[in-house]
Amino acid sequence: MRDVAAYLVLVFGLSVIWYVPIINGHGLSQGFGYVAALMWSPAIAAVATQLIFRRTVSGLGWQWPSLRWIGFGYFLPIAYSIVAYGSVWLTGFGKLDLANAPPKMTVFVGLGTLVSLATATGEEIGWRGFLVPALARRLSFAQVGFVSGLIWAVWHLPLVVFSDYNAGTPVWYGVLCFTIGVVAMSFFMAWLRLRARSFWPTAFLHASHNLYVQGFFDRVTVDTGVTRWLTGEFGAVFVAAVVLTALVVATRRRDPEIR
Repeated sequence: MRDVAAYLVLVFGLSVIWYVPIINGHGLSQGFGYVAALMWSPAIAAVATQLIFRRTVSGLGWQWPSLRWIGFGYFLPIAYSIVAYGSVWLTGFGKLDLANAPPKMTVFVGLGTLVSLATATGEEIGWRGFLVPALARRLSFAQVGFVSGLIWAVWHLPLVVFSDYNAGTPVWYGVLCFTIGVVAMSFFMAWLRLRARSFWPTAFLHASHNLYVQGFFDRVTVDTGVTRWLTGEFGAVFVAAVVLTALVVATRRRDPEIR
């Protein structure tokens, strides 16, 4: 596990460089450049670790997979978001207002996907490109999903606790919901990475999740008092939908062959 330990030292060491300006006044909404640099820290750490321990970067899953895996990754977040937000709208715990939707949906989907993919890919080269296969060589699939998810969640927590990456609920609640959701996501993202033998499907999944959850569903949902406790990455109903998705994948999956 020396390579995993080295990777974690590198990725958290690099990330501190960007945590500081984000937390000290800029915030996620004001410091996009810092956030983009932070999201590429896992990729830089992964490439460096591969070169140190294996003298090659060919094992990170660069190859382009079948389009069915790309499509699966891209549309899965839309599916679980519809379940989560739809439940909140139908029960009256949140209100749908399409007047708040992006004005040009074709631009939002096309350009938004490219921009979101440009940042999400940095994380996925690291977390799924390097970390998941490295763990899979030593651990069971369940352990890979849990360990990689917990590390991924902890990496986000400085922004959740000390910056504006939250929904405005108490910190303990946001941390709890976010951690459960990220760990759950990590199970089907690890499965997808290993089945497709590529990080690209999870990059599209990650990009789609960020784009549609934060850029569409959150925008068209009007808070009726308790909505922020239920929707988004820090809400209980949304997290429940993600956990349900992970359970479906876990019960119906065919274990990927580890090479």
